Amino acid sequence: MSQKSYDGSTTLYLIPTPIGNMDDLTYRTVKTLKEVDILFCEDTRETGKLLKYLDITKKMISNHEHNEINNKEKLLKYLGEGMNVGVVSDRGTPVISDPGFELARFAIDAGYNVVGLPGANALIPALIMSGISPKPFLFYGFLNSKSAARIKELEALKDEKATILFYEAPHRIKETLNDMLIVMGNDRKVSISREITKKYEEIYRGTLAEIVNDNIDFKGELVIVLEGNTEIKNFTMSLMEHINLYLEEGYNSMEAIKLVAKERHLKKSEVYDEYIKNQGK
Repeated sequence: MSQKSYDGSTTLYLIPTPIGNMDDLTYRTVKTLKEVDILFCEDTRETGKLLKYLDITKKMISNHEHNEINNKEKLLKYLGEGMNVGVVSDRGTPVISDPGFELARFAIDAGYNVVGLPGANALIPALIMSGISPKPFLFYGFLNSKSAARIKELEALKDEKATILFYEAPHRIKETLNDMLIVMGNDRKVSISREITKKYEEIYRGTLAEIVNDNIDFKGELVIVLEGNTEIKNFTMSLMEHINLYLEEGYNSMEAIKLVAKERHLKKSEVYDEYIKNQGK
């Protein structure tokens, strides 16, 4: 059954808040904060400071990664009573590497309106200031905090053609950049933005090797913009010709299929199907 995204009835609003510069508050954000009946907040203390700044008094309910699932019944109760509900994170846009996704999902599944307001976030300013192609781009968020797992994630992204955006903490940034250098190579362009919209906003641009060798003391909240893989080859030979090339070099069929899939950035199943289709011809 289809559902309208907005029809004027009871609504859950996903409300972005400034990530550092209060001038980034939109008129619509302030209006919505005033008009919603209840606010679910990542940290009521942080939201309390914002509301005090705006001279708004509002009932607040804590909503963070450890209790969001348990807030389902509260949310549905308020919406069921005809109340409009707002969701905010400490700063930036809810759901994007912040709480809010589960509440939005609960409201959608129950048939209520969910409206996302445009507003402050770190990833779009970092992308457009990076000097790296924005089309297409992939937002990844935080990599794993453990190096072995992080390297596996980066290996899976190594051949991605799109520009990739990551969030990272200052105490892990050097380890992360070193892992990127190991996996992605020296020449991949990278931009690192810190403290976006704030007084000490800075942007570092260069190659992975240059940024790592500069040994910068990164501080504050960080966004990494990493150039995609621009070295993808154009093959003039067919898939079967490519497979046969490796078979003639002594690889078995599965090894040849795996190598061809990797070089052409295809799924192994696609190459395997082509190989099976051509058997006996």
